[in-house]
Amino acid sequence: MDQKIFADLHNHTTASDGDFTPDQMIEQAKSLGIRVIGITDHDTLKGLKTSMAAGKKNGIEVIPGVEVSIRFKRSYFIGTLHLLCYFLPVRLTEDSFMARINKILAQGRGEKLVRARVEEINKFFGPNGISPLLNRDLKFEDISALSDNATRRHFSFALKDGFGITDADTINAIIGNDSPAYLPSGIKLEQAVDIIREKGILAVLAHPAAGSFPGKGHYKEVLPPLDIVQQILPEFIEAGVHGLEVYYPGHTKAHQDLMKSWAEKYHLLVTGGSDCHDGIERPLGVQGICETEYVVFKAALA
Repeated sequence: MDQKIFADLHNHTTASDGDFTPDQMIEQAKSLGIRVIGITDHDTLKGLKTSMAAGKKNGIEVIPGVEVSIRFKRSYFIGTLHLLCYFLPVRLTEDSFMARINKILAQGRGEKLVRARVEEINKFFGPNGISPLLNRDLKFEDISALSDNATRRHFSFALKDGFGITDADTINAIIGNDSPAYLPSGIKLEQAVDIIREKGILAVLAHPAAGSFPGKGHYKEVLPPLDIVQQILPEFIEAGVHGLEVYYPGHTKAHQDLMKSWAEKYHLLVTGGSDCHDGIERPLGVQGICETEYVVFKAALA
């Protein structure tokens, strides 16, 4: 990144599928000289209060948020797009706000979805499946032992550790968007409108161009290409989305420039973040926004 990162606004802790606890994440931000960090776990608010306490202890400003999975099942796209939804720390003390958001998020993940995914994977890839790739049936407990807020990453871990499948192409054939066993997680966009339009929430479309990254990318296999995102974007605009994640590890300079043009066209905020999940493949502090951009972001959040 050409500019100094003042705020890294997209990161995951152990509350969803990250390797670092909230305390570890905040300590890393401090060591890297990052002044502001966004904690945006997948479809859960569980790690936010701990993150706020860690931020206060380390002198790092924490922006609480959540990465909301939005599912689509259409002729041209079956899968998810993601919304980063930020809000002020004071909302964490409002029981009614927390209950409303949690109720909506609960519709998109959880045990029911995991069991359905396990059943589909066994149907197609179990030892007695249509195209056997597993040496035994996948069990619900293989996934639930890893997290009670399971994501695709947990399924990948289970396939590696429990079945010895290390080839990325084979894993993607089992759990990728093009897999016959694929079931999208998340809520429908019309369900997300209540979050997007909630007073005090700032909703940002996450990594819009990551599905078209020309090199190897963690989301190339699971996110749609740019033309699909462009086709759906007006629906997010109509729903009331406030910003675009421009700076992202899976965005080229050309992607960044295109996202900036979209932001200008639709009067959207510019944000950015590392999407940290671990210390090697998706580390903290590789993308974000400068102080000037953060001032604009914070003003909109307030």
